[in-house]
Amino acid sequence: MLDLTADVRDLTARLIDIESVSGAEKPLADAVEQALRPLPHLTVLRDGDAVVARTELGRERRVVLAGHLDTVPTADNVPSRVVDGRLYGCGASDMKSGVAVQLKLAATVTEPVHDLTFVFYDCEEVEAERNGLRRLAAGHPEWLRGDFAVLLEPTGGQIEGGCQGTMRVEVAARGVRAHSARSWAGRNAIHEAGRILDVLRAYTPRRPEVDGLRYHEGLNAVGITGGVAGNVIPDSCIVTVNYRFAPDRTPEQAEAHLREVFDGFDVRVTDVAAGARPGLDHPTAAAFVATVGAGQARAKLGWTDVARMAELGIPAVNYGPGDPMLAHTRDEWVDLAEVVTAERRMAAWLTGAA
Repeated sequence: MLDLTADVRDLTARLIDIESVSGAEKPLADAVEQALRPLPHLTVLRDGDAVVARTELGRERRVVLAGHLDTVPTADNVPSRVVDGRLYGCGASDMKSGVAVQLKLAATVTEPVHDLTFVFYDCEEVEAERNGLRRLAAGHPEWLRGDFAVLLEPTGGQIEGGCQGTMRVEVAARGVRAHSARSWAGRNAIHEAGRILDVLRAYTPRRPEVDGLRYHEGLNAVGITGGVAGNVIPDSCIVTVNYRFAPDRTPEQAEAHLREVFDGFDVRVTDVAAGARPGLDHPTAAAFVATVGAGQARAKLGWTDVARMAELGIPAVNYGPGDPMLAHTRDEWVDLAEVVTAERRMAAWLTGAA
């Protein structure tokens, strides 16, 4: 069970201790639903392992606060532990601490200045087709309706606008199969793949400015497969490449760029998610930056579901506790003081106290 009267720091630790690797979020989704349903100011909805809670106060505007329940696979980093004000554990930064802030706000902000929608969803850390927010957008778009959204992804307590797009492609080197004792009769595809790696080593990523924020692209090999048997010259080798592209490029433009970069090789797109422009010129977004971020924002160097919100026509930003550089690491941690600060700032903004 989750105790929403507990301090947000203790609640974060409890969330970490309920393992929720992508695809296995049900125990945590059940706990979130059970904790929220008794609250009289919220209407609670459920789809699979996604839980949505909404106020219905008739306010002029609606704000959506969203966060994913899943984590990457654990690495002997559950249960949680506290050392010198840092809470260690799988998902501490990405993003159990942000979810804890959401839950505390859902329980304690009963008279917000805007109507609120809290979204807790599954399968953010895996391929886009499984994403729980995507499923909600397709099956229950009315649940996500809003005028502005905040994704409580780890940002180190700073507002991050927009997000990069991400694309994975398989780049194939071809050869001719032969017996390894007579290798000259064939052509080794694994050796041919060296040219793909040469392209990647020589690549200079763009650093474009988009709507006043500086992005930094990346193009990297993230996997390689090849080989038939210990006595066979292989005729195929596949290098999996991940492209993180700035939001001034569409997925179609990103694909065209990769086909140009890897000219002469077979290129197959296996996964893609569009980025999102910052959208900080929207009045509600500008007010959020002014109030919570002291007028400062930076580019989100990564993909988050602000892109999903952008597809729904909802301007969105990333803001939450936790260092994004620690996400997915074995020694992932969050500064507990930062979690308290995030809860305080968000509560002040939502109640008009700031």
